Amino acid sequence: MKARISVGNVVLDVSFNDTETARAVYDALPVETVFNVWGDELYFDVQVSMELDATATTSVKAGDIGYWPSGKVLAVFFGPTPMSTGDDPVPASEVNMVGRIEGDSEGLLGVLLPGFLEIDRGSLDTHAFSLQTLRR
Repeated sequence: MKARISVGNVVLDVSFNDTETARAVYDALPVETVFNVWGDELYFDVQVSMELDATATTSVKAGDIGYWPSGKVLAVFFGPTPMSTGDDPVPASEVNMVGRIEGDSEGLLGVLLPGFLEIDRGSLDTHAFSLQTLRR
């Protein structure tokens, strides 16, 4: 399952895992919403209600995407969060791992303030490098 996240002028391809939670999130797409920022994590509401599953963890890496059941939000990790003690992000509590950004998530490092994002099914090009900066 492939999707595309657009944040400002950054567009990233996403691969979703083959889990019940990932399928529920994917089935809820498209999402156009305002996101929040917590360190180098952006998160936003999704119309999905799932419990913690076998993938639940607080051990994530930059590029991981997790569903946080407590807040019914999707979290995109791209660097340290306020709970980090090193370079890896640490979520506020366990998240179900639902996917991963294909390629490099560093394009999100310029996202310092809450803003608007879109996430939709499909991808920019499923056979090419996934991070693109759009020129408008």
